[in-house]
Amino acid sequence: MPPDDSHFMRRALELAREAEAAGEVPVGALVVRDGEIIAEGFNRPISTRDPTAHAEMVVLRAAAARLDNYRLLGTTLYVTLEPCAMCAGAMVHARVQRLVYGATDPRAGAAGSVFNVVQNPALNHRLEVVPGVRAEDCGVLLRSFFVARRA
Repeated sequence: MPPDDSHFMRRALELAREAEAAGEVPVGALVVRDGEIIAEGFNRPISTRDPTAHAEMVVLRAAAARLDNYRLLGTTLYVTLEPCAMCAGAMVHARVQRLVYGATDPRAGAAGSVFNVVQNPALNHRLEVVPGVRAEDCGVLLRSFFVARRA
């Protein structure tokens, strides 16, 4: 794992905490190219009333706008939770090079846990996947959010 992976995941965790403060499920994400953060964001489906406003979709849209191209070649997407099938499919379409995620999602993960959309040989692009970066920190944040929500 490159040393930057932990650094960028730390920033994704900060963004996840912003999501939590906004009443959203605490998932943060960012897109990096050549060591520079191109876009960052967090979950927003509740506040935007948009079921597609997952953290990954937010940053994919922002990165595409910033680069003025829907192809995000040479980028790494960092996210605190393993992406769902929707987000994984969008990453494939955007041609993201690498996916680095924290906690696995045993219910809906689409980067190896339940499905493996991002490396499916039937698709025209596959991502390099680095799972488990700062997984404990990411998992604790999510678990504590849901424990508090149920209380």
